[in-house]
Amino acid sequence: MIKLKLKNLITVVLLSGFCCLVTAQNTDDVKETVRFAPEATDTEATLSFRDIPVLKEAFIDATPTDRKDGILVSELGADGRNKDMIIKLAQEIADSKYGNYDSLLIAHKGKLLFESYFLRGRINLAHFQASAVKAYTSLALGRAIQMGYLTMADLDKPLVSFLKDLNPSKFVDGAEKITLHKALTMHGGLNVSNEKWQELEKNSEPLQGQGLIQTLLENSGPITKESQIYKYGNHNPMLVMTVIDAVVPGTAKDFIKNEILDKLGITNYSWDTHVSGLPQAGWMVSMTSRDMLKLGSVVLNKGKWNGEQLISANYLAKATSGIVKPTQDWMPESYRYGYFWYQTPITTGDKSYNATFAWGGGDQRIIVVDELDLTIVITGHDREEKLMAQISNTVLPVFAK
Repeated sequence: MIKLKLKNLITVVLLSGFCCLVTAQNTDDVKETVRFAPEATDTEATLSFRDIPVLKEAFIDATPTDRKDGILVSELGADGRNKDMIIKLAQEIADSKYGNYDSLLIAHKGKLLFESYFLRGRINLAHFQASAVKAYTSLALGRAIQMGYLTMADLDKPLVSFLKDLNPSKFVDGAEKITLHKALTMHGGLNVSNEKWQELEKNSEPLQGQGLIQTLLENSGPITKESQIYKYGNHNPMLVMTVIDAVVPGTAKDFIKNEILDKLGITNYSWDTHVSGLPQAGWMVSMTSRDMLKLGSVVLNKGKWNGEQLISANYLAKATSGIVKPTQDWMPESYRYGYFWYQTPITTGDKSYNATFAWGGGDQRIIVVDELDLTIVITGHDREEKLMAQISNTVLPVFAK
């Protein structure tokens, strides 16, 4: 269902779990709207993602509602841009043309202009994030730098120098070669086999807190130039989270809540705990699509939220730059990696714009196109992840300069 400008029409439509009431006057398409987006019931909110019932009809909204949640809203097309392409794309998503997707949100110039939910998407339901969480961990480190608990120079110091509870005499050779910079770019260089790790995590007591790093550095092969190549995952996110926990007052869990989530008004989320007892750093977080949009806004505004410098601007500039080239054989050739954030040029017509994005399996993405003042959120549970191509083909042309 699409909420568009209407004349001389009162429509009441009942959908699965929500309704829409649109009224209009015969004066140049002036309208008043009361809108209820699809919401999960209390019972549904307790279910696993797989058990959430799919929407009977998609919700496609070109004039999002102000929910007093810190997100400003406006109307797609109010500035004269042709919105038909985006509405058509949403209808195609609803028809599963590109796979299994749960939401698409678009904000331009600081205002949410378009909001849509499909399948298991709900406006109030925290959606699983997978590896997009790595980008959130990076923001937490940037917050620690902004507050003075770390400096930019610290990024190139031995990571173990921030962990005072370790016993360096038991480390493998080269442990000091691991820096925050190396870990953030997936170049930490640890060499612990999956079989060995599965054995180690059966006994969680030695892994608590900094014990995780102690255990890894006792059981890894030597850290060498040859081992410090791009290797996705490889405990790198938890290396970073352990440093955050070590340098901030209190715990990393409280720091993330108090200094990022609370400040953004993000309360509807879950953040699982790693076997070490620290917050997960690379996956196992759930967050609503609107709250993902807030994180994208912080990135777009060079670390600021409501005028406050939340994330170090210098850190964020580096985190969102293309520092290394991912080496997975399935990775698009143009993709680059910064500090747990991806970058790629997105082309529309004869113009190209740099996109920065958080990305998680199933296709959770926060996409920021700085030059166009554009933030896009996608959530899905799709294996082939075809929707990104439509951002270039369909969404960007509407906002391209």
